[in-house]
Amino acid sequence: MNAVHRDPEAIALGHAALVEMRVIAPSLVFASILTDDGFELTHAPDSAIDGGRFASMTSSVQALSEAVTRELHIGASEYVVIASSAGHVLQMRIPGQPLILAALFDTHEMLGKALSTSRRCAELLSTQLRNL
Repeated sequence: MNAVHRDPEAIALGHAALVEMRVIAPSLVFASILTDDGFELTHAPDSAIDGGRFASMTSSVQALSEAVTRELHIGASEYVVIASSAGHVLQMRIPGQPLILAALFDTHEMLGKALSTSRRCAELLSTQLRNL
Protein backbone atom coordinates (compact mmCIF):
# COMPACT_ATOMS: atom_id res chain seq x y z
CA MET A 1 0.00 0.00 0.00
CA ASN A 2 1.93 3.03 -1.25
CA ALA A 3 1.17 6.56 -0.05
CA VAL A 4 -1.55 5.35 2.27
CA HIS A 5 -1.88 8.89 3.63
CA ARG A 6 -3.21 9.93 0.20
CA ASP A 7 -5.61 7.01 -0.33
CA PRO A 8 -9.19 8.37 -0.08
CA GLU A 9 -10.59 5.04 1.14
CA ALA A 10 -7.92 4.70 3.83
CA ILE A 11 -8.49 8.29 4.92
CA ALA A 12 -12.27 7.74 5.17
CA LEU A 13 -11.83 4.52 7.15
CA GLY A 14 -9.35 6.18 9.47
CA HIS A 15 -11.55 9.18 10.07
CA ALA A 16 -14.58 6.98 10.81
CA ALA A 17 -12.52 4.95 13.29
CA LEU A 18 -11.42 8.12 15.11
CA VAL A 19 -14.99 9.46 15.24
CA GLU A 20 -16.16 6.15 16.74
CA MET A 21 -13.30 6.33 19.21
CA ARG A 22 -14.60 9.70 20.42
CA VAL A 23 -18.10 8.25 20.89
CA ILE A 24 -16.67 5.51 23.12
CA ALA A 25 -14.36 7.87 25.02
CA PRO A 26 -15.79 11.42 25.13
CA SER A 27 -12.67 12.66 26.91
CA LEU A 28 -10.71 12.17 23.68
CA VAL A 29 -9.36 15.62 22.90
CA PHE A 30 -7.55 14.83 19.66
CA ALA A 31 -6.49 11.74 17.75
CA SER A 32 -4.45 11.24 14.62
CA ILE A 33 -3.49 8.41 12.34
CA LEU A 34 -0.14 8.94 10.69
CA THR A 35 2.54 7.17 8.69
CA ASP A 36 5.87 6.02 10.11
CA ASP A 37 7.53 9.03 8.55
CA GLY A 38 5.12 11.51 10.10
CA PHE A 39 2.56 12.18 7.36
CA GLU A 40 -0.93 12.56 8.71
CA LEU A 41 -3.62 10.30 7.28
CA THR A 42 -6.44 11.96 9.22
CA HIS A 43 -7.35 13.40 12.59
CA ALA A 44 -10.44 14.04 14.68
CA PRO A 45 -12.02 16.04 16.07
CA ASP A 46 -11.22 19.38 14.50
CA SER A 47 -9.13 21.25 16.99
CA ALA A 48 -6.67 24.05 17.53
CA ILE A 49 -3.96 21.38 17.78
CA ASP A 50 -1.58 21.48 14.82
CA GLY A 51 -2.14 18.04 13.28
CA GLY A 52 1.04 18.14 11.23
CA ARG A 53 3.20 18.96 14.21
CA PHE A 54 1.42 16.37 16.36
CA ALA A 55 2.08 13.75 13.65
CA SER A 56 5.74 14.70 13.39
CA MET A 57 6.30 14.47 17.14
CA THR A 58 4.39 11.19 17.34
CA SER A 59 6.50 9.66 14.59
CA SER A 60 9.70 10.62 16.44
CA VAL A 61 8.46 9.26 19.77
CA GLN A 62 7.39 6.00 18.10
CA ALA A 63 10.80 5.57 16.47
CA LEU A 64 12.53 6.24 19.79
CA SER A 65 10.33 3.77 21.70
CA GLU A 66 11.00 1.07 19.12
CA ALA A 67 14.75 1.76 19.23
CA VAL A 68 14.74 1.42 23.03
CA THR A 69 12.91 -1.92 22.99
CA ARG A 70 15.16 -3.20 20.20
CA GLU A 71 18.38 -2.15 21.98
CA LEU A 72 17.24 -3.63 25.31
CA HIS A 73 16.08 -6.85 23.62
CA ILE A 74 12.69 -6.73 25.37
CA GLY A 75 10.46 -7.49 22.39
CA ALA A 76 8.30 -5.22 20.31
CA SER A 77 7.00 -1.93 21.63
CA GLU A 78 3.23 -2.29 22.18
CA TYR A 79 2.31 1.29 23.05
CA VAL A 80 3.67 4.53 24.44
CA VAL A 81 2.07 6.58 27.22
CA ILE A 82 2.96 10.17 27.96
CA ALA A 83 1.24 11.23 31.17
CA SER A 84 0.89 14.79 32.45
CA SER A 85 -1.22 16.69 34.93
CA ALA A 86 -3.61 17.84 32.17
CA GLY A 87 -4.03 14.56 30.28
CA HIS A 88 -2.24 11.72 28.58
CA VAL A 89 -1.14 10.76 25.10
CA LEU A 90 -1.37 7.14 24.01
CA GLN A 91 0.16 5.91 20.80
CA MET A 92 0.51 2.55 19.12
CA ARG A 93 1.03 0.94 15.75
CA ILE A 94 -1.88 -0.09 13.57
CA PRO A 95 -1.14 -3.85 13.29
CA GLY A 96 0.17 -4.88 9.87
CA GLN A 97 0.21 -1.31 8.56
CA PRO A 98 2.90 1.38 8.30
CA LEU A 99 0.64 3.54 10.48
CA ILE A 100 0.51 4.86 14.03
CA LEU A 101 -2.50 5.89 16.11
CA ALA A 102 -1.89 8.71 18.57
CA ALA A 103 -4.58 9.97 20.92
CA LEU A 104 -4.72 12.76 23.48
CA PHE A 105 -7.17 12.22 26.35
CA ASP A 106 -8.02 14.70 29.08
CA THR A 107 -7.78 13.74 32.75
CA HIS A 108 -11.41 12.58 32.88
CA GLU A 109 -10.47 9.29 31.20
CA MET A 110 -8.96 6.42 33.13
CA LEU A 111 -5.80 5.20 31.45
CA GLY A 112 -7.20 1.66 31.14
CA LYS A 113 -10.23 2.83 29.18
CA ALA A 114 -8.07 5.06 26.99
CA LEU A 115 -5.80 2.11 26.23
CA SER A 116 -8.64 -0.31 25.47
CA THR A 117 -10.37 2.26 23.28
CA SER A 118 -7.13 2.93 21.38
CA ARG A 119 -6.44 -0.79 20.92
CA ARG A 120 -9.97 -1.38 19.66
CA CYS A 121 -9.60 1.44 17.13
CA ALA A 122 -6.18 0.19 15.96
CA GLU A 123 -7.39 -3.39 15.53
CA LEU A 124 -10.56 -2.35 13.71
CA LEU A 125 -8.66 -0.12 11.33
CA SER A 126 -6.06 -2.83 10.73
CA THR A 127 -8.78 -5.27 9.65
CA GLN A 128 -10.53 -2.72 7.45
CA LEU A 129 -7.33 -1.64 5.70
CA ARG A 130 -6.34 -5.26 5.02
CA ASN A 131 -9.66 -5.70 3.22
CA LEU A 132 -9.17 -2.72 0.87
